[in-house]
Amino acid sequence: MSRVGKHPVEISEGVSVEIKDGKIVVKGKLGELSTANSSLVNVKVEDKHVVVTPKDENDIASRAMWGTMRANIANMVVGVSKGFSKAMEVVGVGYKVALKGNDLSLNLGYSHDITYKNPGHIKFEIVSATEFKVTGVDKVLVGRVADEIKKFRLPEPYKGKGVFYVGQWVRRKEGKKK
Repeated sequence: MSRVGKHPVEISEGVSVEIKDGKIVVKGKLGELSTANSSLVNVKVEDKHVVVTPKDENDIASRAMWGTMRANIANMVVGVSKGFSKAMEVVGVGYKVALKGNDLSLNLGYSHDITYKNPGHIKFEIVSATEFKVTGVDKVLVGRVADEIKKFRLPEPYKGKGVFYVGQWVRRKEGKKK
């Protein structure tokens, strides 16, 4: 039995949830998100709560989708009310980040600057020359964008250079010995 799916999603102040035409639409002060309603679960809005129940208690797929759907709805409610962000930093001699309009320009030790095009619905904030934040309403999109940026220069265990999440620890290795 799903432990996550049992708990109803509380709708915070200033957020509205509508279920229509097989879609769940969540609106808040930061924006609007929608997702398709799964045919394996029932979703109801009841008195400031969203309740998700499986259509068939004995079906494995229905029970798996129960917790997944509840978690996705909870992430949408948090996203439109508070938003999500990932703090990142670049570590290395000469590594730096800057904004070019809405796009992010990264100098990561290559012969050229890398310009990451903003996919929309994402905001980049420059904290310092080596630190920045990826913020947005959609948790999945924020994580995907942060991961794509990180892949431009993965953290390296010998010199400790690369693009990191703030607070990420990478095990350092000892170099060659003579």
